[in-house]
Amino acid sequence: MATGSKTRGGVFHAISVDLRRLHETWMELVFPRQRTSTHSVLGKWTPNTTTGWIGYRLWAALGVLIVALLYPLALFGFMARFYARKADGTATRIGILGVVAVSVLIWGALTVFAHFRFSRTGFLAVGAAGVVATISAALAVVFSRIGGRKTTVFLGYPFGMTAVFLPPVVAALYSPTLAQTIFPQSESLAIWLLDNVLYVGGINEFLRSRYSLSGLGYVGMWFGIAVPLGWILGGLVTLADLIRPK
Repeated sequence: MATGSKTRGGVFHAISVDLRRLHETWMELVFPRQRTSTHSVLGKWTPNTTTGWIGYRLWAALGVLIVALLYPLALFGFMARFYARKADGTATRIGILGVVAVSVLIWGALTVFAHFRFSRTGFLAVGAAGVVATISAALAVVFSRIGGRKTTVFLGYPFGMTAVFLPPVVAALYSPTLAQTIFPQSESLAIWLLDNVLYVGGINEFLRSRYSLSGLGYVGMWFGIAVPLGWILGGLVTLADLIRPK
């Protein structure tokens, strides 16, 4: 019982620290010296005028709402950061050539297996998927190594997502069996996104009038999904780093 109480206390303490840091970071967007001021000689900055106090309190109240919305996302960011660190640690140990070699080894073995067990279209499907996955994984590692956090978030994570999402779509272009599963599901997802997400500013109508969801259109669609998903994932990991630095 005592151990359980200590565990709950530790969790609640960690959450309270996270919330305070996140709110202080929000406050520091407008007001100076708000975060990590407990160990500062100067202490936390506070306004010295009535107007300043009003603005300070209003900004703080707005911050409570923002924190309530962001913290659940930050929790997901903690989990994503854990797996991202593991993947990054593995990539660091074996290097870019190692990542390429592992990908070529895995996909090469699958391609050889497909050559003996599947039709020519299935063989081409697995081979094409391997090329996409290998190039995307290599680019993800490259961009995570250069340019700092911004390059990692805006380029590294999207290519990482591309390595996950595009291979089965590319394979479906060659395999009728995969196409029967992936393309109808992709079409349903595309309709939902157009009707519920991309309706702002008539983007859905523009896409429907200019593009057809067939052939390479599916590849373009999933690349278009992988990129913002990579940005979102990278943003959540960045938010987790902001709240709980490494």
